Amino acid sequence: MRDGMARTLRSLSHRDYRLFLTGHAVSVIGTWMQRVAQDWLVLDLTDDAVTVGLAAALQFLPVLLFGLWGGVLVDRWDRRRVLLATQAASGVLAAALAVVVLAGAVRLWMVFALALALGFVTVLDNPARQAFVAELTTPADYVNAQALASTVHNLGRLVGPAVAGGLIAAVGPGYAFALNAVSFVPVLWGLLLIDPQATRERLEAARTGAGGVREGLRYVFTHPELRACMLLIGVVALLGQNFRAVLPVLARDTFDGGPATYGWLTSALGVGAVVGALGTAAARRVTSWALLLAAVGFGAANALVAAAPWLGLALTGMVALGIANLAFNTLGKSLLQLGTDPGMHGRVMALHGLVVLGSTPLGMPLLGWICDLWGARAGMAVASSSALLAAAVVLPRLRRPISPPE
Repeated sequence: MRDGMARTLRSLSHRDYRLFLTGHAVSVIGTWMQRVAQDWLVLDLTDDAVTVGLAAALQFLPVLLFGLWGGVLVDRWDRRRVLLATQAASGVLAAALAVVVLAGAVRLWMVFALALALGFVTVLDNPARQAFVAELTTPADYVNAQALASTVHNLGRLVGPAVAGGLIAAVGPGYAFALNAVSFVPVLWGLLLIDPQATRERLEAARTGAGGVREGLRYVFTHPELRACMLLIGVVALLGQNFRAVLPVLARDTFDGGPATYGWLTSALGVGAVVGALGTAAARRVTSWALLLAAVGFGAANALVAAAPWLGLALTGMVALGIANLAFNTLGKSLLQLGTDPGMHGRVMALHGLVVLGSTPLGMPLLGWICDLWGARAGMAVASSSALLAAAVVLPRLRRPISPPE
């Protein structure tokens, strides 16, 4: 048992990774509080599921338009300094939203504007954060480091929505935004404590990839296994992972609940994700077969939630969905990093971010529209069928393992 725990936590032997993960653990709780509070605020302001999806989509529109260029800059700049700037900017934006909500002056256009501004921050923050995790560890620990980061992220998904649901019900969403602003202090402190010389040396050693956006695209599309992996990730991200468009409607209209029910559904997703993350962290190796199985599990769990006649069964399905979703995300990112030259990590992870986050401006309104027409169960059914179909399409290519670069 002790050996298993040591294997699960092996990335924590890297001091700088520990510092980053500790700060991130606090910040991510606030991030999930803000997501739930923003969704409920928009639903309360408009009573329209499409607008909820649109508000969330605006946060990711800049990634769709400029994400690849963000990856180029991340491959050229000091990633630690980039993260210091992006995390500070995110805190300022959360504070601004808290002020207008608590002052009773909030308007829908303000929520839209601040979500869009956060999207521009994400253009740099997402690839920098993904590449920085690899920079703080070694290739042998990539899978474990990503899994532990996902564990922390999904503990935040577990705690944040539950806290946000209680806060919204008791005092309104403004305090959730305020707490999110404060939560960026620990991650900034952790980044300041990381040895800048060590990260600079690791970055210089990794700078073997030349060129810009075109070279990053060519790199992925000339490696068939990477291309198939990215295609599968893209379909699941577009039609399966836009939970914020479906779950508020599922909570309110399907199960006759309120913000607390929405918080329970999101927290159940987080419980499953924590279980999935710990299981993935203990794995000794990652394979493309495991990614395919995770996609199939994702489709099956969505089908269970879509068919659930009562809330208890839906919560069970959400736990299963969290396990499959976490495993799928962690395996996908790890396979892409293991199959990529370190000098291309920023651009490849930016393309990954474009596929995952950049699909949100399309997927969120689309699923919101489906939910408005046919209900939240139809949205879950679309997520299920698309994941299963995509796994079948890429099966011939992903039969062979993705190998690290020579």
